[in-house]
Amino acid sequence: MERLTIYTDGGSRGNPGPAAFGFVIKDAGGKLVRQYGEAIGVATNNEAEYRAVAAALKKAKQMFGSEKLKQMGVEMRMDSQLAVEQLSGRYKIENEKLQPLFIQIWNLRVELGGNVVFTHIPREKNTEADRMVNEALDQKEQDQLF
Repeated sequence: MERLTIYTDGGSRGNPGPAAFGFVIKDAGGKLVRQYGEAIGVATNNEAEYRAVAAALKKAKQMFGSEKLKQMGVEMRMDSQLAVEQLSGRYKIENEKLQPLFIQIWNLRVELGGNVVFTHIPREKNTEADRMVNEALDQKEQDQLF
């Protein structure tokens, strides 16, 4: 089965602190389809991780449509084991700020027929999404200087 692979990352400089998220979407052959990074103001690392997943799923849905994604399936790869366990339903989400983001992600997952899996990967396998985060944070810092 053809499966879309999405690498996501979120980070903050300080926790909480200036934060950003990034994602990289690749097709079944590993070809880059889309990459994106965005500064989101002051947030925690976990909030940025969740924002990355929500934004990436929305973008994939916009690009491919719900029906095609239901057939393809989506694998979300991320280096935050906590986020993977929470989004997979194995760990409880105690942070109240994450709960609305979790619901948003869960609803997107339902729209895609539940055919979304979350996979933990080592940080060194997530360098492209991490680069999107750092570029967004660096750009935000540059914008504030001028």
